[in-house]
This record gives sequence, structure tokens and C-alpha cells, in this order.
Amino acid sequence: MSAVAELNRCIVDCRKCPRLVRWREAAAKNPPRRYTGQNYWANPLPSFGDAKARVLIVGLAPAAHGGNRTGRMFTGDRSGDWLYGALHEAGFASQPNSDHQGDGLKLIDCYITAAVHCAPPGNKPNLIEFRRCRSYLVEELRLLKNVQVVIVLGKIAFDAFLAAYRDSGVALAQLRPKFGHGAAFQFPGTLRLICSYHPSQQNTFTGKLTRPMFRSVFAAARAALST
Repeated sequence: MSAVAELNRCIVDCRKCPRLVRWREAAAKNPPRRYTGQNYWANPLPSFGDAKARVLIVGLAPAAHGGNRTGRMFTGDRSGDWLYGALHEAGFASQPNSDHQGDGLKLIDCYITAAVHCAPPGNKPNLIEFRRCRSYLVEELRLLKNVQVVIVLGKIAFDAFLAAYRDSGVALAQLRPKFGHGAAFQFPGTLRLICSYHPSQQNTFTGKLTRPMFRSVFAAARAALST
């Protein structure tokens, strides 16, 4: 088993956060009517993608009836439709949609993770839960040796990535990056950080995030890899 696969096994087995364990399991036992009878994943979601990827995407956390149901990040809700559509258009995904773990999707030169791997109540992990899960992101930054571009989806993912990057031993005091959609920062060495609003319904329904805005982030990542 590879080191990345072993880390994902540890993530799936994790029970560090009692509140999140209770919530993810309760959601599976009391699903909305449209999901009645479906077998929920109801565990921490593993990261997934190409272990040799040059692009790393950091999200927030799975949804109780999205990824917590399907077992794959960014599936089961509209945010995943936006993400996989944009990834496919930019050449980072084999198909423009993903519904569950076994649907045939392959990520190309891309790896997806999250600040927190369990579905939180109200889609809001607390500070302790962020800290407990951070070690997994720190380890991913160590293991994914080819990463050149990190895309953060939302301000919370931005903060979580910077905290993990600092914990990996990088001094950021002089850089002081500030979140904003489309903002990009070159870190020491070859790593480039690109920021995007999260493709949540709150952002997409209100027009805060449009499809051209979202697509431009992945076009910028593709362009960065070619320089």
C-alpha cells in the first residue's frame, strides 16, 4: 500500500471528533425522504485523485447528505456539478460529473482534499475540529511531492491551507497573502496558491460566483503549469 493510500485509510478510520462522529452517523440514520433507503458512507471522506498530481484542491468539508452519503468529496450536491464540470473543461477530470465513488471519474494531474473530512453540523466545523484534522493536510503536503498549484475553495479552506503550510515548516510572515476570488500568490520554490470563492449554492445562486469566474481559476492553474 502506498503512503498516500495508507494516509487515506487512517482518515477513514478516524474518530477524533465525537461531535462529528455523532452528526455524520445521525444524518445517515435520518436521511431526507429523497434519500430514504440509500446506504450512506457515514465515515470521514478520503481524499482522492492522482498521487502524482501537480494541482491540489482544498475544500471545506463534506455535506451531511452529499459526500457523507456518497463517499466522495464534492458529490451529491450542486457544488460538485460546478467543480467537476470546471475540472473537465480544464483537462483535470475524465468526465464533467461525479455522483458516487464508483462512477468512473478519474482525476488527471489533480488531487482533492478538504480542511475537515467529516460532515459538520450546519456545515461549520469548530476550531478544535479544524486543528484535529489539520495533521492530515500537513501530511498530504509532505507526500504529494509534485504539487505546483494549490486551489483553495473559499476563505475557510484558504485559512486551513495556510495553517497547514505553516505547520509543514514554511515561514509565511513576509508573504501575508489575502484571500480574494482569483487572487494568486507565488510561494518560495515552485508552489503557487490560487483562490476561489466556494461553489456553494449561497454563492452560485446569488451570482457572487459565476461559471466564467469559476472556470477562470482552473484556466489559471493550467496556465501556471505550462510556465
